[in-house]
Amino acid sequence: MKKLLFSILLTAIAFSLGACTDGKPIGFDQLPQNAQTTIKNYFNKEEVLLVTIDKDNLLTEYEVKLKDNTEIEFDRNGNLIKIDSQQKKVPDGLIPEKALAYVNANYPDAFITEWGKDDLRWKAELNNGLELVFNNNGEFLRYDD
Repeated sequence: MKKLLFSILLTAIAFSLGACTDGKPIGFDQLPQNAQTTIKNYFNKEEVLLVTIDKDNLLTEYEVKLKDNTEIEFDRNGNLIKIDSQQKKVPDGLIPEKALAYVNANYPDAFITEWGKDDLRWKAELNNGLELVFNNNGEFLRYDD
């Protein structure tokens, strides 16, 4: 009986380890179509240096690194999770209209350098160091610490 339980435990561990890949390189054409379209529409002048896939049990995410050091993360369906443009302006088309309008109206001399989903909210980091939190509709909620 102990041997059977031990065997089942070893099989479960091996299976769970096999289900995890951390940063495995893949080809650009292996990204979901939504992610490919986003890259082609907003970053067509930048060379894609690396595309990786992270699988952790049921969670699959893709990360794209561009030559200008921009890092973009997508979920398994190719929806944007996070973009870090390394102090360059995140393209306006990737930001919900309400959030972009709020930033433009309240911080006309600033721009968004990082945009990402944090649980059920979106966070924007501005080039002036401010971090703002928005709901899923792009409405301003608060400043982040």
